[in-house]
Amino acid sequence: MRPGRFDRQVVVSYPDIKGREAILQVHSKNKPLGSDVDLKDIAKTTPGFTGADLENLLNEAALLAARKNRKDITMAEIKEANYKVMMGPEKKSRVISDQEKKLTAYHEAGHAVAVRVVSTTVKVDRVTIIPSGRAGGFTSFKPEEDRQYTTKAQLVEQIIVSLGGRAAEELVLGEISTGASSDLKNANSIARNMITKYGMSDELTNLVFGDESDEVFLGKSYGHTRNYSEEISAKIDIEVKRIIHESYARAKEILNENKQKLEDIAKALLDKERLDAEEFEEIFKNGYNSSPVTV
Repeated sequence: MRPGRFDRQVVVSYPDIKGREAILQVHSKNKPLGSDVDLKDIAKTTPGFTGADLENLLNEAALLAARKNRKDITMAEIKEANYKVMMGPEKKSRVISDQEKKLTAYHEAGHAVAVRVVSTTVKVDRVTIIPSGRAGGFTSFKPEEDRQYTTKAQLVEQIIVSLGGRAAEELVLGEISTGASSDLKNANSIARNMITKYGMSDELTNLVFGDESDEVFLGKSYGHTRNYSEEISAKIDIEVKRIIHESYARAKEILNENKQKLEDIAKALLDKERLDAEEFEEIFKNGYNSSPVTV
């Protein structure tokens, strides 16, 4: 790419919803799809997937259908394949103690209730306490639409949802665990980016700090010049801490206000181990009839 050369630089980004639907049509040509399969709906639930990811998704769905001796691929297999591609295969054989199972159920229920109450961009798609990959359980979200930009309020929503699991542990069990480590990393990363990259600080408005590598925050910025003072660094830390603390307080407030719904979702998870979107919504609205949880 030197001056005077007739060069072109082509940027290929992730496909949007229309692109994903077109890619799915290509990779599903020689696959027998069931009458309930809606490629547009699949495209809607796979933001961030590349063409290779979508091909892998349909191949996994075909394998799942073959194992069930089915002659066609239904939405059930595609949905299962989607979770397998994102989270890894379910490990139903892993032995989990009753106490750990209960903790996981309340943790995931905390995420799910927080999403249902506070999020304006996503809704609960599945909640499970069956281990997958390295996760002991997970709550997956379905976006309402593809988004190119995220507002400050939506970023705060993401932090609240990330902290919902730990808030549920503390609220119900009176104890916190190491299960929230990835949630905390995600929440802290979003909060710090809000201050240092997006200029969303109330005190440091419209100012950005550091560089693309983010090494400045590790204290080992070899070869990099920090473009702010120690005083500003301290203010950044204070702002990040404020966002995290306020979001955690909001998460606990949401769960306190919806404590019965939290209990219902957790009990249903302990009984069924997995709730899909429709089941979750039904329990959230109408409750869950089950015997009290005893551990």
